[in-house]
Parts: sequence; structure tokens; C-alpha cells
Amino acid sequence: MSSGSSGSSGSNETGSGRLGTFAGVFTPSILTILGIILFLRLGYVVGAAGLGKSLIIIAVANLISVLTSFSLAAIATNMKVGGGGDYYLISRTLGIEFGGAIGIVLFLAQSVSIAFYCIGFGEALTAIPGLTGHVTVQLIAGAALVFLFLLAWIGADLATKFQYVVMVFLILALLSFFIGGIRQWNTGLLMENWVAREGAAPFWILFALFFPAVTGFTQGVSMSGDLEDPGKSLPAGTFAAVFLSILVYFSVAVVFAASTPLKTLAGDYGAMKQISMYGWLINAGVIAATLSSAMASFLGAPRILKSLASDKIFPFLAPFAKGAGPSGNPRRGVLLSFGIAVATVFMGQLDLIAGVVSMFFLISYGLLNYATYFEASAETPSFRPRFRWYNKNISLGGGLICLGVMLAIDFKTGIAAVAILFAIFQYLKRVSAPVRWADSRRSFHLKLVRDNLMEAQKVPEHPRDWRPYILALSNDEEHMKQLLDFSALIEGKSGMTTAVRILQARGYRAVKLKAEAEKNLARIISEKESSAFPLVLFSEDTANGLSVLCQSFGLGPVKANTVLMSWNEQYAKNDDPARFHNYLELIRLAAQSGCNTILWDWKELPGTAEPTEITCKHRTIDVWWKDDDTSRLMLLLAYLITRGGPWDGAEIRLLACYLDRDNTQIMQMLSHTLDEFRIQAEPKVILGINEQVVLKTSQETDLVFIPVSLKKDDALMFGDLMFGDLPADSLLPDLKRVAMVMAAQKIELDSSPEQGRAGELAHLFDELKHAEKRVEAAKKRARQVATSATDFIKDAGDMPLNDPDLLTHLKAMLALQEKSEEANKKVLKEQAKLMEVSRRAKDEGLAVDNEAQ
Repeated sequence: MSSGSSGSSGSNETGSGRLGTFAGVFTPSILTILGIILFLRLGYVVGAAGLGKSLIIIAVANLISVLTSFSLAAIATNMKVGGGGDYYLISRTLGIEFGGAIGIVLFLAQSVSIAFYCIGFGEALTAIPGLTGHVTVQLIAGAALVFLFLLAWIGADLATKFQYVVMVFLILALLSFFIGGIRQWNTGLLMENWVAREGAAPFWILFALFFPAVTGFTQGVSMSGDLEDPGKSLPAGTFAAVFLSILVYFSVAVVFAASTPLKTLAGDYGAMKQISMYGWLINAGVIAATLSSAMASFLGAPRILKSLASDKIFPFLAPFAKGAGPSGNPRRGVLLSFGIAVATVFMGQLDLIAGVVSMFFLISYGLLNYATYFEASAETPSFRPRFRWYNKNISLGGGLICLGVMLAIDFKTGIAAVAILFAIFQYLKRVSAPVRWADSRRSFHLKLVRDNLMEAQKVPEHPRDWRPYILALSNDEEHMKQLLDFSALIEGKSGMTTAVRILQARGYRAVKLKAEAEKNLARIISEKESSAFPLVLFSEDTANGLSVLCQSFGLGPVKANTVLMSWNEQYAKNDDPARFHNYLELIRLAAQSGCNTILWDWKELPGTAEPTEITCKHRTIDVWWKDDDTSRLMLLLAYLITRGGPWDGAEIRLLACYLDRDNTQIMQMLSHTLDEFRIQAEPKVILGINEQVVLKTSQETDLVFIPVSLKKDDALMFGDLMFGDLPADSLLPDLKRVAMVMAAQKIELDSSPEQGRAGELAHLFDELKHAEKRVEAAKKRARQVATSATDFIKDAGDMPLNDPDLLTHLKAMLALQEKSEEANKKVLKEQAKLMEVSRRAKDEGLAVDNEAQ
């Protein structure tokens, strides 16, 4: 096998195998499919179900193999296939958890299958001379195991040559059966056998009996590491084996029904021997079929184990990654499979294990179909299978059919098999090592990102949708770690953080520094176990770089709205090359670019701990309130901090100072505000504001939010309304943790669903429709007046000149003409209004009729 080296690369090597399509794929697949079920159970299925129902059973069972073969052909021709067969394809598509789970159960299933086939061989051999006894069968099965073990130990080349001998006996047995069946052909009996007699076995019981016959079509996949060209051989060899086996099973069922009564078929497992021209060839075929199926499993199981061990998913499997000889024959895996098979032969209770094993095969086929559908659904440009006759709905159908059949055959056993697989999946999800290969999950998630962003773009923006999209800006490692700690808190499980470094550099040196900074930033994020995304950019001027970043960062409706900076980073040493210069200018540019600004001040104080390490529920957060956008932003961030994690259950205090109102009115107003915002907090009125009052109120508080604003003299101060000109620098040294916040966006915490852009567009739409109706009404009125005026003119023309009513008629006609002119003017006026509303609607992206425009 080509994956002889240890490590993940071991399962990725291709092109060093020596087997072609016929020897490596077609032969093991066809010999496993045409196994003991064909010779000893198909006749019973026809006899119990009737020809019509048995053909349906064969068709449904083979439908799974055909659909899965399409999936196999697509995925195998879309990547370089290494050793491990189903395991390799599933793990490289669905990831390490699915791959590891299916790999370990497939190895066990195929190892146990060796024992089943050998027991079938023992039963067939003892039946020839009429011997009986369970021990005799076990001894013969054990001897067969030793023989097959020696073949597998030597290598795939010798085992493949042995399969050629088996194939000769299999062909002779089938020829003998068909010749004998044609000689006994009875068309009347065929029609009579179309429907089964009364009291026949249920459909799904007979299906479960027959289904193992088609489970061998992926045996060639297990040999993928030994193939010269897996991408070409796997689809060609698998399809050839599947379609030939379908032809054989259908034709054998028809010959059974045309040559033997149903009662005889249902009561004699050896009916094929009675029909055959040479009965002893059927015995030889049964022996050949059981040995070939066992040999195929003996070749496949160790190679799955070797590939699994090479990927280092399960550390305890590491010794099995080593292969022997130039082909990397997995002898250690062969030895383990031999041990499992021997234990299975001599343990008894095979029927119970057989049910679970069949379910594992069905799950593997279902996952192979789903893996292909998953790969195709990601719509990644790299999905370019050479196999052209493929549609992802084929794979989806195959996966659903596998699931349905599994539950229909035996619901409890199916659930048990799924539970075992799920348990291994969860174990790997928790303890697995870093993934050593690329799978399709990232492409699939990116596809979802694209689709969801496009759908979100279609929906108008609303204040209820606001969530923090944070740019954590720092050029210092320790400060960045502090920012990542704090951003994880204020994300509140709803926002996202991008860790940003801006390098002041240019030219080739900038490219080199950026690469180094990216690695360093990724390391910091990994050490902090943060969910932040890293971003490094270089600019000749840091301030310009930040301005452009704030305005351009994001994709579609997801845009940066908050800049998080470390307050103490501005005091870094002057000779520090990473130091930010013009720190206050960065703050001003962030605000001017439309981003909220948070300045985080944290220091190590006696008896305190990192924010992310605090687990005590009795923590306090102070929000200094002045009833503006900054205050609402601070209150929202405080709520997000208490939403879960280490600060879950922390108490929020809303601290307000209004010198022009009664305290009772202030408390009522604050309580009403908190009720509307649906945020639990304790309102508190502060009388007077100065440095001593602030420190006395919040000095022992675990986290303090204070509003800040930039003064014209570039000093960073407390908000004018609440604190006048109280400098922030005078407060920070004596407070534990401080977040200084400056909002640059409209923050609404109590907006109704009808408010926002959606409501504005709806109002504009209603205004447009109303304007259209007014235009139509004006036009209708103008037409009515014009028609009346025309009628008066006609009547006046018919009246004689001496008619006394002529003058009155002419006066009425002139009045109608004046009304017509007024109506036309109103039409023009309403049309002008409609044009204005239509222009506004078009500017806002609403669809406007050509007539309205």
C-alpha cells in the first residue's frame, strides 16, 4: 500500500500502487457482491416473496449501490484518493470527526465480516459430506482464517492472484446453474411463481436477508492506496461490478422462478444445486464465494486501519500506521483483524452482531452519499469531478434511502448503530488533535456566509439588528491580550471581533513585517482561545490606515461599528517601534469614520483577577448615565457582558445625575427607561458630580462604564452634561476596570418593529401608492369635465340663434371650460408630486412603475 509512512501524509500518497482497475477494484467488488447470499439465500427470497416482489427487493437494494456508486465516482474523481477507501473520502470531505467515527466502525465491521464469511465457508464445507456440529464448523472456519491470514500477510498481489482462481470457480458455478435452469425452463411456472403464496414473510424481513448481498461494491474503494490511478479505477471498476452483479441477480431470480416451484425454493436452501447441471460446481461456487468475500474484507479492513492510524486521529492506533515492504502492506492491521475474526468465530451470538455490522455498512454508504452532496452543495470552484454524469440530488437521494432502509430493516438496531457512531463523533470533537488535511467544511460554511449575507442585504436595516462588530486595535502583545479578553465579554455571544495591527511601514520591508505580524497575532489569538479574526495591514500613516479601515471594513451588511483600543498603550516607550503616535488623533478619526469608540483601561490590582477568570456571581458593573446614544451603548454593552460566561449574573447599576429635577421623578424616569429597554439594572441618583463623588461611588466596582467626549483642545474629558470638565486621567488610577465609551452612531434600545428603515420604506411605499391614486382621480375628474364641456358645445351648435336659452347655455359651457382647465392643472400638479415621490422611492431602492416615473 502506498501509505506506508507514518503521519498524515501516509494516507495521502497516491500513484505508487501497482493494481489496475480489474485487479484492484472490479475483482474484489464483484467477488464480494456475488457471495453466499447468491448461492444459498436468493432462492429462498424468491420462494418466500414470489418473483415480482423479489425483483423489487433486488431493485431497491441495488438502487442504494447504484446511487452510492454515482457519489463515489464523483468524489473519487474530484480529489487524489489515498488509502483507506470510504474512510478517506468521508474524512476528507466531512472532516475528522465523521471520518474517524466511520473509519473505526468500518474497520471493526469488515474484521467481523471476515468471521461471518469463514463461518459460511465452514457450513458449506460440512454440508457436502453431511457432517454436523457447531464445533466442526468453527474448526473449519478457523482453518480458513489461518489460510486467508497467510495470504493477506504476504500482500495484496498474492491475494489478488488467489481471487482469480476464485473467480474461475464462480463463473463455472453460474454457467452450470444457467445451463441447468434453461433446460428446465417452464414459462407457465414462471407466471405462476410471479406472486407468492399466502402467509409469506414480510417485505422488510426478506429485504434484510438479501441486502448483505450488495454490500460488497465498496470493497474496491478499500484498496485505493494500492491502485495505480484511483481516480480512474474506482468509478470504472465499481460501476462495472455493480451493473454486472445486477444483471446476475435479476437473471438468477428469473431462472429460479422459471424452473422450480416456490414451495421448493422456500424450503430448500440448496435449490440452486438441484437446478444446476453439475451440482458439485455449486458447492465449489459457495466455497469460492465465501472465501473471496472473506479475502476482500481481509484486504480492506487493515488498510482502513492503517490510513486511520496514519492520520493520527486515535493516538492508541499509532503502531498500525507502519507498513511492510515497498507496497506498505499493513501487516499489523492484518494481525489485529485476524484476532478480531478469531474472537468472533468462537464467541457465538453472531446474529446480533451481524445486524449491527449491516447497519454500519448502511451508515457508511449514507455518509458517502451525504459527503458528496455536502461537497457539491458548497459550490466551491474546486469541485470539478471528471465524472460528468453526476447531480448532487442523486447523492441526497442515496443518503435518504440509506437512512430509510436502515430504520425500516430494524429500527432498534439502526438507532443503536447511530448512537455508537454519534458517541465516537462526540469523543473526537472533544479530544481530537489538529486536523492534518483540508476538508469541505470551510467551503460549505463560506457558501452559507455568501447566501446569508445576500439574504440579509435584501432585508432593510433595523436598530433591533444592531450587534457589536469590533475592531480591537493594538500593536502591543500584552495590550492586545487585554483587548481580546474584554471584547470576548462585550460580544455577548452575538458580535464578532477582529484583532487589528497597523504597521507604519512601506515597500518590501512592510511585506516582511506584515507576514511576521500575522503569525504573531494568530499565536496570540490561539493562546487566548479567542474567536477573534486576525488582520494586519501596513500604511505609511497609521491614522490614515485606521480611517480607511473603519470606513471599508466588512462585507455587505456586516460592517465594523466599534473600535476598541487600550488606553494605556499611548504611554508606551517612545523608542517602541510598535507604539502608536498621535493617539488622540486615532480616537477622533474612528469617531469621524462613524465607529463607536471604546477605550479599555485595566490594571492588575491586589485581590483581582483577569476578567475572563472571574467566576463569582456577585460582581458589579456601573454605567454612568446621561440619556444619550453613548449612555444607551454603554448600557447595552453592560447587558451583553452579563449575558453569559464569567460575568453571568453580575449586577448593573445605572448612575444618573440630574440637578434640575426631583429625585423621585428621576427614579421613575430611570425605572421606566429600564423597563422599556428590558434590561435589569439598579437605578441610582447621584447628587452632584466631582472626583470624590465618582471615586466614592465606583471605586470598589468591578467594571465602570463612563461616557467621554473629545474637547476642542484635544483633551479627553468626561461628558459635559454630567461631569462638566472632569478629566478622565484623574479617575482612572483609582478605578479597577474602566471602559470609556464614545458613541458615533444612533443607538436605540426600545425601537418597535415598525420603526427604522423598514417602516420608512413602507411609509414611502404608501405615499407612492396614494400619489398614484390622486393622479388617477385627477385624470378621471378632468375626463368627466372635458366630456361635459364637449356635450355642451355640441348642444349649443344644435340650438337656433333666437333660442332664449342659448345665452344661458353658453355661460354654462364657459364655466365648464374653466373647470376643465382647473382639472388639467390639478392633473399636472398631482403628476409632479408623483414624480417627486417616485424619485425618492427609486433612490431608496423601491420598485417604481414606468408610468409613475
